[in-house]
Amino acid sequence: MMLRVRDLRKAFGGVHAVDGVSLELPRGEIRALIGPNGAGKTTLFNVLTGQLAPDAGDVWLGGERLSGLPPHAIWRRGVSRTFQITATFATLSVLENVQVARLSHARRSLALLTPAGRLEVERARALLALVGLAAQTERPAGVLAYGDLKKLELAIALANDPAVLLLDEPTAGMAPAERGELMRLVVGIARERALTVLFTEHDMDVVFTVADRVLVLHQGRVIADGTPAEVRGDATVQQVYLGEGA
Repeated sequence: MMLRVRDLRKAFGGVHAVDGVSLELPRGEIRALIGPNGAGKTTLFNVLTGQLAPDAGDVWLGGERLSGLPPHAIWRRGVSRTFQITATFATLSVLENVQVARLSHARRSLALLTPAGRLEVERARALLALVGLAAQTERPAGVLAYGDLKKLELAIALANDPAVLLLDEPTAGMAPAERGELMRLVVGIARERALTVLFTEHDMDVVFTVADRVLVLHQGRVIADGTPAEVRGDATVQQVYLGEGA
């Protein structure tokens, strides 16, 4: 398994945001993580990537234990993510945003002898071409259209050559046509690179079209994990999330 999670727990006071979550993600699988607002999806992402320390449980990438490592160490080991609210440097150019991430991955952030503008340029340009932003490299990130900003964030997330990519509501705020375009891009890159992808999403059309499997959280617990057809037909999921059944 590429990513293994065992009995992961995180509470805030009396609220068990992540309550004994276990999952296994094989190499190259695209899995959706769904659930009602407050189900614990973003908290789970934050624990997986080191933004929050777990109260209990373990996270493994291949044979290496990630639990307890800081975010930058987990990132350098090959787990990358995007956020619900797009995180870029608005005043830097599109190219410079990706360069910053590439410099960190190459451990050259503190290089003193070479001007940063000359470093990792070709790798950064290749990533921007991959996501369809080759023509916008010199524009400030702050002036990009929202859909292009999401593509830039994807390029930044790919800058560490990840094995596992976590996408937290990648299509939030996008028009339906843009959602389809972005997710086709994600799927194409994931298939080409054998990336393991875990993504949260509220658009069920996206979920059931894109995901190989779907994991459902409710009140911090896994209530279903199966193929899109299995999850769509699950009576508990229909009742607590999809709004069907009694």
